[in-house]
Amino acid sequence: MKKIMFLMLGSVLILSQACAQTNAPTEVTTAFSQKFPTVQKVKWDKENKTEWESEFKMNGKEYSANFTSEGIWKETEYEISEAEIPLAVKQTLERDFIGYKIEESEVSETAAGKVYEFALENGESELEVAISPGGNVLKKEVKTEDDDEDKD
Repeated sequence: MKKIMFLMLGSVLILSQACAQTNAPTEVTTAFSQKFPTVQKVKWDKENKTEWESEFKMNGKEYSANFTSEGIWKETEYEISEAEIPLAVKQTLERDFIGYKIEESEVSETAAGKVYEFALENGESELEVAISPGGNVLKKEVKTEDDDEDKD
């Protein structure tokens, strides 16, 4: 009987801790409201010990924005269509990644500026690429099966 009580108590504590992870601190929600004043519905998740991620819709698109626990904005990401990719970035994709198909494209904005991020695929080969608005490749990383398994 004691074992059952301890298991139940442990389950309740774990559940309450998991639920608490969706309530961002006031500093974070205040900073979010200042950065995105028109957004009404926000879903919060604790990304790690010091960072919170918000998910929301704005201008008809799905967004995510990350803030530190102190309310400092770190990054905003949103998906874009191929038609929204700037010419210099398209030219880099066509020149440097011949045969690759765009599986996903998004914009990442930080205090350092804007970067275009892509998931590219060519048969079994998958790449994650980041390109500056001027067309410079900032990151080129081979994606492995282990990367996909980590997300599950």
